[in-house]
Amino acid sequence: MSVLIKNGHVIYGESFEVVKADVLIEGNRIVKVAKEINEPADTVIDAKGKVVSPGFINLHTHSPMGLFRGLADDLPLMDWLQNHIWPREAKLTREYTKAGAYLGALEMIKTGTTTFLDMYFFMDAVAEVVAESGLRGYLSYGMIDLGDPEKTEKEIKEALRTMEFIEKLNSERVHFVFGPHAPYTCSIALLKEVRKLANEHGKLITIHVSETMAEIGQITERYGKSPVVLLDEVGFLGNDVIIAHGVWLDSRDIQILARNGVTVAHNPASNMKLASGVMPLQRLLNAGVNVGLGTDGAASNNNLDMLDEMKLAALLHKVHNLDPTVADAKTVFRMATLNGAKALRLKAGVIKEGYLADIVIVDFNRPHLRPINNVISHLVYSASGNDVETTIVDGKILMLDREVLTLDEEKILDEAEKTIEKLA
Repeated sequence: MSVLIKNGHVIYGESFEVVKADVLIEGNRIVKVAKEINEPADTVIDAKGKVVSPGFINLHTHSPMGLFRGLADDLPLMDWLQNHIWPREAKLTREYTKAGAYLGALEMIKTGTTTFLDMYFFMDAVAEVVAESGLRGYLSYGMIDLGDPEKTEKEIKEALRTMEFIEKLNSERVHFVFGPHAPYTCSIALLKEVRKLANEHGKLITIHVSETMAEIGQITERYGKSPVVLLDEVGFLGNDVIIAHGVWLDSRDIQILARNGVTVAHNPASNMKLASGVMPLQRLLNAGVNVGLGTDGAASNNNLDMLDEMKLAALLHKVHNLDPTVADAKTVFRMATLNGAKALRLKAGVIKEGYLADIVIVDFNRPHLRPINNVISHLVYSASGNDVETTIVDGKILMLDREVLTLDEEKILDEAEKTIEKLA
């Protein structure tokens, strides 16, 4: 299978240089980026007046939570979780979760996300959806034991069962990740066992860390130290760990993250909506920490639109630091593409020969994206997911001219409505 994208403004290489060129894809790789490629291809796409961009990598989400979009807005995190989200999640079945996963996958394809890192329940069902949708998914079962040794054993068993299920799918696009929920919901025993298992099986780990002041207070009271120091002291951290949020980090925490090569997934929309705080982006970047971008779940965002997320990230840190030079467009674009790929050890996030063909085409033939003075700036500050016209993952076209080819859009929307009625 080959695809030739012609006449586009191509964001090329690690420096994101914008060039007028064609892009040739063969199999799942980009094989050539050059002017006027005339080689035959199975599919030819004319990208005149359009931008050919690396696909976006959503480094932290809970994809089935689109079902809860708009159900418990404008509340503090713990009230939102304990009194609204967790009681509804207790009613979830595999079938309901799968309906939510379909909705999430559809939204991501339509808004230009090509890869996502997920944490939720019934992850075998989510894995089936990812395989069918054509997306690239890194999937973790969210482990919570609340210090109960029986529960610890049960959660580890479920994680290993999920890993086995995903590995049997034998897909290069669907991967298992260990996902202990957070230091305040997981025992030290569980965290140590996860570290051991990740080493044994060569898997990545993702975990919520330092999201709110309440969490910092809870961990400090329980252990006498910050969540990051705690994780470091129990030998949990490494360059295979992706922490979500990292809002409340002091200088020592940042040093520890840098030393261990940990990636931080920044979730500005969710952090603002739940009033969790503002993560120290500039200090993390200055320390050399790899920072990616995530949307969090659609229940606390309320969408999975990475273009939206880039704008929020850029604006939040400028106003917070009273400095318009902070979180410039290229830095934020890098967080949403290359930095995410680096965290997932994925040869993607860049349009360049030899890289995975995970590409989106954004229609710039629109008033809010003209004149084309600065492509990266327009993507960060002016575009939205609705401007994405074509989504390609692993060399396969998932959406062409806004039509999703791998999923039944009407059926998914209908199923989501029916499911939330049953969960009421």
